[in-house]
Amino acid sequence: MKAISLLLIITLLCGSYQAMAQKKTPGKKVEVTESEEDSEESDEEENSDSEEAEEVEEEASTPKEQTLSLFSKYDFVAGDKVVFFEDFSQDAVGDFPALWNTNASGEVCITGEFPGKWLKMNADGMFFLEKGFNFPKNFTFEFDVLPMQEESGDIGRIILALFSPSEGDLYNSGGVPGDAGIEIAMGSYFSYRAYDENKDLQNDVWNKKMPKNEVSHVSIWVQNSRLRLYALGSKLLDIPQALTKGFDYKQIRFCTDEIEATKFLISNIRVAEAGTDQRSKFLTDGKLISYGILFDVNSDKVKPESYGALKEMADILKENPSVRVKVVGHTDSDGNDAANLDLSKRRANSVKSELCKVFSVDSSRIETDGKGETEPIENNNTPLGKSKNRRVEFLKL
Repeated sequence: MKAISLLLIITLLCGSYQAMAQKKTPGKKVEVTESEEDSEESDEEENSDSEEAEEVEEEASTPKEQTLSLFSKYDFVAGDKVVFFEDFSQDAVGDFPALWNTNASGEVCITGEFPGKWLKMNADGMFFLEKGFNFPKNFTFEFDVLPMQEESGDIGRIILALFSPSEGDLYNSGGVPGDAGIEIAMGSYFSYRAYDENKDLQNDVWNKKMPKNEVSHVSIWVQNSRLRLYALGSKLLDIPQALTKGFDYKQIRFCTDEIEATKFLISNIRVAEAGTDQRSKFLTDGKLISYGILFDVNSDKVKPESYGALKEMADILKENPSVRVKVVGHTDSDGNDAANLDLSKRRANSVKSELCKVFSVDSSRIETDGKGETEPIENNNTPLGKSKNRRVEFLKL
């Protein structure tokens, strides 16, 4: 199969609504097959799932299948109260997203290989939430990033900043933004920077790089001042005193470097409040809602990034041998009602299977069920509401 230039793919993807193209990449084929109208029709037929995208694969001549057992040191657990979610589903393909701003150019696009809509960010630009919002004291921050590049060699880098803004610094390219914050750069290698007026901590992680033309899921866990960064199946950073106390962290900003060959796409940005003692909550309230158990799109396959959330429930059961639990799957309202119900049941069964297989929980202690879209906890009219409804619940029996 002939390779088509990446620039042509992006142009067809985001600017033209009548395109079909494909290119060969190590391990996967990326296809551009949908117009905006096709995408809307496909969305109506899809089962409930604008879930986080494909599994992470590190670059290799023969990519390994990622399994839960390979993520045994991946202790990330998503917060249990989602406060922000962005998947660009309410923005038109070809437009710049309504909630964001930039000093460069970018647009919402779709791909034939990776589900959902994405913000394609052009080189040498800054992309940020127009209004920002207040981060909780303890929170998790997750997103998917897709570096697209046809040329050989290392990809460029994208920099995420979470910071306390000061006047006029959103477009500050000469230094770090705001009065205090953190910057995390990723791509050809990872690095971080934690700063305020009195400190400037920096470090690099050279032995990890994102694969090009593949989706990588990035997770950040902040507990007071402590920062932990997870990607590519590993905990890459654990900084005890990264965020300075006394500042209001209110802004998200992505920056792209000057390498034109790499086009960075982002989606599925989720912020959730963390800090609740889940063990006590489950044993006292009899219910635990998990947003950290992830699945492939329209599939019951549990993604390996779910290891931390599954281990948390397995530990609760091991510490309380008399406790039994029911696993209940839930979806949003996208797609067919019957298909959503079936998907939610199969996902609950998959969670039980992983708890038994990977963590050696006795299967007799676990029941399963699925409710599909019938028990929403928010309306399904917004991306945030849908993200809250896509969940796994553990009910104490």
